[in-house]
Amino acid sequence: MIFSPIKIGSLEVSNRIVVAPMCQYSAINGIMTDWHTQHLMQLGYSAAGLVMVEATAVEEIGRITHNCVGIYNEKCKESLKKNLQLAKSVAPNKSRFGIQLAHAGRKASTQRPWEGRSALTKEDNPWKTICPSPIPFQETWHVPQEMKLSDLERVKKQFIFASIKAVEIGFDLIEIHGTHGYLLHQFLSPISNKRKDRYGGNLKNRMRFPLEIFSSVKGCLPKDFPLGMRITGTEWENNGIDENEATIFATELEKIGCHYVCVSSGGNTPNPKIPIGPHYQVHLAKKIKKNTKMIVRTVGMITDPFEANNIIISKDADMIAMARAFLSNPRWVWDAAKVLNHDIEVPPQYARRI
Repeated sequence: MIFSPIKIGSLEVSNRIVVAPMCQYSAINGIMTDWHTQHLMQLGYSAAGLVMVEATAVEEIGRITHNCVGIYNEKCKESLKKNLQLAKSVAPNKSRFGIQLAHAGRKASTQRPWEGRSALTKEDNPWKTICPSPIPFQETWHVPQEMKLSDLERVKKQFIFASIKAVEIGFDLIEIHGTHGYLLHQFLSPISNKRKDRYGGNLKNRMRFPLEIFSSVKGCLPKDFPLGMRITGTEWENNGIDENEATIFATELEKIGCHYVCVSSGGNTPNPKIPIGPHYQVHLAKKIKKNTKMIVRTVGMITDPFEANNIIISKDADMIAMARAFLSNPRWVWDAAKVLNHDIEVPPQYARRI
């Protein structure tokens, strides 16, 4: 059931409920603000087994917006460390905290969601974006620069730098962002990757850079340090990544020591035909779980405790990640424990609520 423990690499996690990484678009120059402090502290005492910190850019041009969190300099590092310590200070002893490392690629230099999500204009202080190929996300967006081999090496070094810093900060787990149309997803997809070198063309070549990133990060971490990747199960496009290619990619990750994958979808095209509804991505996780021995996490419109529990019992996935459910109710785990008759540790100041 969702309240049973699970081991990810060397990490013991008390239950299978995960607070999904949620961009807050509230940083200043990559540095967390007071908004992040209150956000992470309330999620910290949610009693979720694992709390994921939002997509955190490994270099400045890898931010989605001007207001995204970064981990590319000492000021960013100290801000993350301070907020992680505060979140851990109010969390149950068994709660764990992970960070999602990301690079937005061609989807960088944009407005915040509530400002329109469009590409930044000249008045907005935009920056040059990068991509496997010079193909914009939308016709009205900036045309990204095609990455040179030197760019690939620089980004790889930034992922390594960020991973080392994440361990120094005190995170319990690292997740590499490989979906939602961001840089590593852009390499995987035949829609955004039209390269003619060994990093483009067939699936083996398109997988090469994301796998190199993963291997490089794996190689700089302590032995068996928990490391996973968020991947796309499908792009919901006829000419994009499908479930079979996603499964092949997952099996390649498993071969090089990936401890888990979180299976999401879409994000690399402006108008995919996504059949959005409750549990609409669970079948994607189920397929990968059937074909690998890795831990597989599902995500996407899972809100009911009984239904979440049944996903685990049915072995469609090993863990459940939720985002909007926690925004609506940061005490979701407490309520789930009550209806599923499970005892959990909560702050004594709030014990009367249970």
